[in-house]
Amino acid sequence: MSEHGALRLGVLGSGHGSNFEAICRAIDRRTLDAEIGAVLSDQSGARILELGRQCSARTECIVPSTPRGRLDAETEEKYVGILREENVNLVVLAGFMRIVGPVLLAAYPRRIINVHPSLLPKYRGANAAAQALAAGDKMTGCTVHYVDAGVDTGKIIAQREVPVDPGDTADTLQARIRAAEHELLPSVIASFAAHE
Repeated sequence: MSEHGALRLGVLGSGHGSNFEAICRAIDRRTLDAEIGAVLSDQSGARILELGRQCSARTECIVPSTPRGRLDAETEEKYVGILREENVNLVVLAGFMRIVGPVLLAAYPRRIINVHPSLLPKYRGANAAAQALAAGDKMTGCTVHYVDAGVDTGKIIAQREVPVDPGDTADTLQARIRAAEHELLPSVIASFAAHE
């Protein structure tokens, strides 16, 4: 917790950072009583790092030794060190394209959440919108869930439905799912903040 009692967030992302922007907007509007303690990325060019600097958060890029997939233990130790230095008490994966391993999970048990662009347990992993279209689904959406050792297998916290429109492409559907994520994720974090 911060000095004035706000939830301290550590946000991990690999890309554009639109969900991070949504969290920052909710903080600015005072619908979310939280502070950004750290913004961490595995990609040096990730826009989320620039957004983190703009909100005066500690930002760090730590590139894992593995090219993709699961985080290696050494990198996780570095992430945990920074998160602890910044007094983070909730870790948010917002477009983080790595699988979290045992070091981070042990450091933050049931304190790591992820937003995923499907109605889990459907379509775990990448390309969820395209999978929903290929399956002919009439409804998809997004899920915020606890992170565990699997890929998008943790306990579901909340979901938001998004209809699949006739003529949707993976891009148009993904854009509407992302808009739903921008509402759902800050609201879930707000519920954590309210119970701290």
